[in-house]
Amino acid sequence: MANANLTSAKKAKNDEFYTQFSDIQKEIEAYLEYDENTFRGKVVYCNCDDPFESNFFRYFVLNFKRLGLKQLVTTSYKPSPIANTQLSLIGEDLVILPSKGRPKQTANKFVINEVGDVDGDGSFSLKDVAEQLKANKNNEWQPLEDDGDFRSDECVELLKQSDIVVTNPPFSLYHEHVSQLVKYKKKFLVIANKNTIAAKEIFPHVKGNRMWVGATSFSKDILFIAPVGADLSDKPKTAVRIVDGVTYLRSPSMWFTNIDHGRRHQPLALMTMADNKKFNKKVVKSDVAYEKYENYDAIEVPFTDAIPSDYEGIMGVPISFLDKYSPEQFEIIGVSDNGAVDEQYKLPHFKKHNEPYVDGKKQYKRIFIRHRKATK
Repeated sequence: MANANLTSAKKAKNDEFYTQFSDIQKEIEAYLEYDENTFRGKVVYCNCDDPFESNFFRYFVLNFKRLGLKQLVTTSYKPSPIANTQLSLIGEDLVILPSKGRPKQTANKFVINEVGDVDGDGSFSLKDVAEQLKANKNNEWQPLEDDGDFRSDECVELLKQSDIVVTNPPFSLYHEHVSQLVKYKKKFLVIANKNTIAAKEIFPHVKGNRMWVGATSFSKDILFIAPVGADLSDKPKTAVRIVDGVTYLRSPSMWFTNIDHGRRHQPLALMTMADNKKFNKKVVKSDVAYEKYENYDAIEVPFTDAIPSDYEGIMGVPISFLDKYSPEQFEIIGVSDNGAVDEQYKLPHFKKHNEPYVDGKKQYKRIFIRHRKATK
């Protein structure tokens, strides 16, 4: 599989951008607030992260003891721009060069079993980790035999031995990545484009409450660090930002997970349909609120905070609703984008696509929901 997909894997490397340490820290802390033992005794696998460059590696290795990790495993694709030439570990300048000849580019594997103050300076830092890796003392730094593709036999074996996968997978391979995680029944926390929610490979897991939106708000895009020399000519100018010589790319991306966090169990405070029409300024200004769709047996609710508390039928809401979705409060019926809605809710179509219409106007990417109490 890996050899057959080597070309696509190399291509996928081009759409991989580095996640900021602060974003990783903020997201993971939300799970620890809900359950401080989320990672305790677990093997965490970052299976799309060059350990020489990855802030995922940096976060987990620096917080290894606090999180109570059993083991941290990180693997990368080949080639890496700095593989086997240096071990900077995000800010530490420890150069490791081969004894003879030019460095050979390989996919790499880091396995961290233990962390501590190796150099005796009284504190623990990335330099200690680098020294441990250099000596292969309790930890491992080895080249992979294959190309580091997460679908390769070598990486699948590492996946089987892990408990939780945390990574920023190449967006072009995201569907395959999630399918693999589901197949092997792994807990995961990954980043992907927001538009993937409605994909036929992804939405059934969302509908079935097997994966959900992470703790970071849906309304916030992620600012990635662009690799040095990355070609961003095809990106909107407004998405590219340069700060202190570092190039960042703003992406409509978000976290997806099947690890529980507190925000998804907070019910929305809702008003009745009548009160929304009277007091909700968004609804008052809207000319489509609560009208019936022409091709779905459901009403249009253009804003999440306008969901009526007293309507027992099917409602179409913006896809951003998933940011506020509580499985105890709502039931997800389907999504319009790929037609993943039971036939009983569809009316005779006068259009070729699945997006719902109100007065001839298309309402894009609607999640169809109903109150959980309506099913009792």
